[in-house]
Amino acid sequence: MRAVDWIDGHIRFIDQTLLPHEERFVDTDDVRVVEDAIRSLAIRGAPAIGVAAAFGVVLAVKGKDSHGPVSIRQRVHEAVKSIGSTRPTAVNLFNALHRMNMIAERNPQASDDRLLQLLEAEAKAIQEEDIRACDRIGELGASLLGNGVSLLTHCNAGALATAGSGTALSVITTAARQGKVVRVFADETRPLLQGSRLTAWELQKAGIPVVLITDGTAASVLREGKVQAVIVGADRIAANGDAANKVGTYPLAVLANRHNVPFYVAAPTSTLDREASDGLAIPIEERTPGEVTHFAGVRVAPEGIGVYAPAFDVTPNELITAIVTEKEIFRQPYAAAIARTLELS
Repeated sequence: MRAVDWIDGHIRFIDQTLLPHEERFVDTDDVRVVEDAIRSLAIRGAPAIGVAAAFGVVLAVKGKDSHGPVSIRQRVHEAVKSIGSTRPTAVNLFNALHRMNMIAERNPQASDDRLLQLLEAEAKAIQEEDIRACDRIGELGASLLGNGVSLLTHCNAGALATAGSGTALSVITTAARQGKVVRVFADETRPLLQGSRLTAWELQKAGIPVVLITDGTAASVLREGKVQAVIVGADRIAANGDAANKVGTYPLAVLANRHNVPFYVAAPTSTLDREASDGLAIPIEERTPGEVTHFAGVRVAPEGIGVYAPAFDVTPNELITAIVTEKEIFRQPYAAAIARTLELS
């Protein structure tokens, strides 16, 4: 299963808002549909968003008949700006869009047809790089785990969140194939339940024993010694190793630290942000109040109540035991390892 794919000149994605009850794939050649899918979380997960964004630029350029006498390079710039406005935190989105924009900038003499070929090839390269990164992250991350471990994860960092086998879940599925994993505890991940709707669904389909818990149960599971490691994904990692992930990750890191349980972050190097010196520089998306005040379309909070709904929080680097990328496993001091990797990229 690929959460986002490019098939015969159009994008195919699974609508994640319908899972686990319905597995519906959407085929579209309209970039506006892709943008709406990213905003609504029908397409979600930092790497998957980046891949969708890259192919979205191709769709925007291919739809030239609706743009009138606008140059193909101008259409690229407009698409980059429009797609870039969909979600602010996942840096993979902006890294992918930057790469697409550079194709237009670096090929000023290319014909329209040639430039379109180059853009499509770059989008496919971004997709293939993520597929390979996921596999490598799984291999490296699994090497950190002993035999007979139970793991805890938060939100969804599986195939649904990437172009390949996932980040945190790639580590888990790889370790499971090696016979290391006894079971996985999955936080439900309020308010949109990505843990219960998506992660539990993925692990169950993979045949890996999964136990669903409420977010508030994680403390007890850790205190009772039922978990030997926590592993999560990330949407943006600052230059010092501070990591932004789905809201609820930071308290989980605090709890893991309190109970001497390793806390691992798994993410591709496309998630590294050289411009953000630390977590304070990472923009945090806020979602609509209705995602908190309503459950399955039913209001569960009083009318007129105030709501604070950040989609992400930032885990300070000192709470992270290791960061697993496709290049290497980073350990403290993260700043030096990240700087070295960015210089080589």
